[in-house]
Amino acid sequence: MKYYIIAGEASGDLHGSNLMKGLYSEDPDARIRFWGGDLMNSVYTDKESGKQTTDAQDAGGLVRHYKEGAIMGFWEVFRKAGMLLGNVRFCEKDILRWNPDVVILIDYPGFNFKIAESAHRHGFRVFYYIAPKVWASREGRIKKLRKYVDKLFIVFPFEIQYFRSKGIDFIYKGNPLVDAIDNSQAVSESREDFLRRNSLPDKPIIAMLAGSRKGEISTMMPVLREFAEKMTSLPHYSGYQFVVAGAPARSMDDYTPYLNGCKADVKVIFGQTQAIVKNAVAAVVNSGTASLETVLLGTPQVVGFIMGSRITYAIAKRIVKVRFISLGNLIIDRLAFKEFIQEDCNAGNLVAEVRALIEDEAYRRKMLSEYDCIRKALGGKGASAAVAKAMIEELSLPDCD
Repeated sequence: MKYYIIAGEASGDLHGSNLMKGLYSEDPDARIRFWGGDLMNSVYTDKESGKQTTDAQDAGGLVRHYKEGAIMGFWEVFRKAGMLLGNVRFCEKDILRWNPDVVILIDYPGFNFKIAESAHRHGFRVFYYIAPKVWASREGRIKKLRKYVDKLFIVFPFEIQYFRSKGIDFIYKGNPLVDAIDNSQAVSESREDFLRRNSLPDKPIIAMLAGSRKGEISTMMPVLREFAEKMTSLPHYSGYQFVVAGAPARSMDDYTPYLNGCKADVKVIFGQTQAIVKNAVAAVVNSGTASLETVLLGTPQVVGFIMGSRITYAIAKRIVKVRFISLGNLIIDRLAFKEFIQEDCNAGNLVAEVRALIEDEAYRRKMLSEYDCIRKALGGKGASAAVAKAMIEELSLPDCD
């Protein structure tokens, strides 16, 4: 079968890559064309590069890299509406030309709902994997899920009752991030090997994750720099090193302006977010999938999040309905780790919290105990393969529309 997959950011690229592995395993003749990133492209190259097609129009592969369209915030989306609309139109035509058996949408609702409507209108099966967070905001999108999506695949246990109460047909097979972490090099590699491989000294590490979008980096890096400098000025922490997890599809040019003249020992390492977090004594994490990865890796954390503009934040405050912004806290519906948002996300607050994570053993143990609760709620291994199998089984059923 032919699968057209759309992922619009780093987390979608991660989940999309694991889904692709499952699809190739369950369907040896799978042909996949996709919007995504380096991880999905690596899976494709490994599985399909040797395949031959007599029709160039039938070729799969990467259509657009997510870095070309990743935008954060309502105001930022408004400013770049023309570019986004152009991408939508291009994608619609590309789907029609390639004529897949199914269009699989991964999160990224602003873009993917437009594609869902178009694909449905043209008679394609539409699956939505990693549900749009309608339980947090913009619940009106539920109507679009009912109208344009043939099957929803959810990944969080708290979504089960929510979507059931809304009358949405869904499939739940656990969370794919459990596999992504447990099977990663970060879990199996020793700290000594990690330090040696990256030419890092044997000093305690504090991980800093500024987000994957350019807008997130521009708002978080000044705060993280000040945080690192304040920590270093404390005698007990003068020997610590601070490692920024360079985001996929970003370069040093995105970070250097914020580190020139920095008084702390700050390094940027790309392509090793999980390993950096795993080997850190504590982490400062921009909210998102990374905070849940940090839970599964067992590193105490504090979440910091700054929206791109005051306009964006003002709008978000009016429409976001959830108590927490971090997935780990949402899963157990309580504060397993602190969240500092907007003005509260400042160097002073981050220093105080990271010191507590390192110096207060009881506080640290309590957080790690909450991590165990979050992991248990997510379910066991094999989610990506189970979802791929369920998708193929769904495609074998007749389309009743």
